[in-house]
Amino acid sequence: MSHKIRWGILSTATIAREAVIPGMRKAPHNDYSEVTAICSRYLAKAESTAKDLSIPKAYGSYEELIADPDIDAIYNPLPNHMHVPYSIKALEAGKHVLCEKPIALSVAEAETLVDAGRQHPELKLMEAFMYRHHPQWQWAKEVVQSGKIGELRTVHSFFSYFDDNPASIHNHPEWGGGGLMDIGCYPISLSRFLFDAEPKRVVGILEDSPEFKVDDLTSGIMEFAAGTSTFTCSTLLTDYQRITAYGTKGRIEIEIPFNAPPEKPCRAWLEIDDVGREGMSFDICDQYGIQSELFSKAILDDTPVPTPIEDAVENMRVIEAIVRSGKNQGWVEL
Repeated sequence: MSHKIRWGILSTATIAREAVIPGMRKAPHNDYSEVTAICSRYLAKAESTAKDLSIPKAYGSYEELIADPDIDAIYNPLPNHMHVPYSIKALEAGKHVLCEKPIALSVAEAETLVDAGRQHPELKLMEAFMYRHHPQWQWAKEVVQSGKIGELRTVHSFFSYFDDNPASIHNHPEWGGGGLMDIGCYPISLSRFLFDAEPKRVVGILEDSPEFKVDDLTSGIMEFAAGTSTFTCSTLLTDYQRITAYGTKGRIEIEIPFNAPPEKPCRAWLEIDDVGREGMSFDICDQYGIQSELFSKAILDDTPVPTPIEDAVENMRVIEAIVRSGKNQGWVEL
């Protein structure tokens, strides 16, 4: 493939309009890709968004966009329950797929997407955990692997925001809503990323909203062979996020671990015993742009994507186990 990767955006979702599309256009090498089309269930909305964002094509249905022969790759930011069905439709239409997290509503559903991907080995398929591509996380991974903080023993994470809007997709159980699915998936993913392993067992406490019937306050513990990870996430608390990873000789703290701002530098701290505390500042960058660039480059070079789709299944497996633990009020083995 010698041309730019031509992207189709599957819906006018807020994350697409305000984060992913601007990020794609600010990618370090934006000659790798271009946004060609966007769609909505309502043509007028698609056309309005396309005009506002200077996107050449607008479609009034998801199926029309997927069928466009001039589109190479699909970005799927649809509600959670539509991730797998429409990603499979895109694969069957010969499109590469970058799909938002969480990849599915269950492990079984996620595995159907993996199976569909295997039927089209010429196509790239990846879950869009954008945080992993930010330089602060590449730095954190290198610090852990290098042994600078000794042996990694435990990771503590917190992630919250406040959303009591009844219309929000996060407040509808039938759409895969709830805090664990929306933001709890991040602490799970980052812990697996840093430990470079899968947890052996988990325990979770989920507090459900009486109004929305989705979890609005969830805490979990994951036990790995090398240590533990604890996290709390909430959709009805003040906006905040932080992560600290502790080793036998030091620790890492990341100030804004997940929603890294694209307009200012990010900060982290490395503290090593007998050395002291060092502040780190990372150059301004857009993690969504880096993600789209890496995905586009994998298509152009026909190389593996940064994160194999099987990783998404394993993350879903932990989410599912924490939900099961909350219901059974005990540890769940994986």
